[in-house]
Amino acid sequence: MRILTYPDAVLRAKAEPIQNIDEAIQKLVDNMCKTMYSSMGIGLAANQVGELKRILIYDVTQTKAGPNPSVLINPEIILTEGDIVQEEACLSVIDFSADVRRKERIKVRGVDKDGNPLDIEAEGLLARCLQHEIDHLNGVLYIDHISTLKRALYNKRLKKIMKRAASSKGKKM
Repeated sequence: MRILTYPDAVLRAKAEPIQNIDEAIQKLVDNMCKTMYSSMGIGLAANQVGELKRILIYDVTQTKAGPNPSVLINPEIILTEGDIVQEEACLSVIDFSADVRRKERIKVRGVDKDGNPLDIEAEGLLARCLQHEIDHLNGVLYIDHISTLKRALYNKRLKKIMKRAASSKGKKM
């Protein structure tokens, strides 16, 4: 699967709740897992691969034992506590990272890939990852949490990157 990058409009759309976890959803989850791991990510929301469905996957452990992906369908944050500022990056926001204020501890409710109810209490990297991916499902990017000036500077740099990429494609033809 191809990961969409900012400023693709799909990244700004709100994902729709999953009503039925069928074979197509299971296949989407499997493909998202492959995509996340091949891209060296720790989380991926369905929006990022062009699917407006409320599905996210994550694996913040990434141990020597191998991949251990978790799936969360129709997630919602139901409790938050504390604030913490840390650096974030995103597979959909190329060549940029920034400090972002997030909640330090959260409780998330959703269902797993088999439709079983889940309540996840998280802190640290897992809390940050879940907030980041749930934001994606709501059409929000982490750069929306940074200052207007930093976002404008990134947009300016992104235009240069895109212009260079377009120019190099033109030379190859």
